[in-house]
Amino acid sequence: MAGQKELNASNLKSALWDTLNDLRDNKIQPGHADSVASQAREILRTVRTQLLVTQQSKRAVPVDCINFAEK
Repeated sequence: MAGQKELNASNLKSALWDTLNDLRDNKIQPGHADSVASQAREILRTVRTQLLVTQQSKRAVPVDCINFAEK
């Protein structure tokens, strides 16, 4: 898709701040902001689960987790 940003921690944080500011400025409804926050929590929960499985199996941290955190 054109214009779609890569999913990483920095872009996620920016999206959350944009959502919060839009909510404060009454540009979006609270339900929309809640949906964005829920999706962000699920993304972070998924990354955390990947890291926990990696740790328990004594494997290297997956490149996609590193890229998510560092980009």
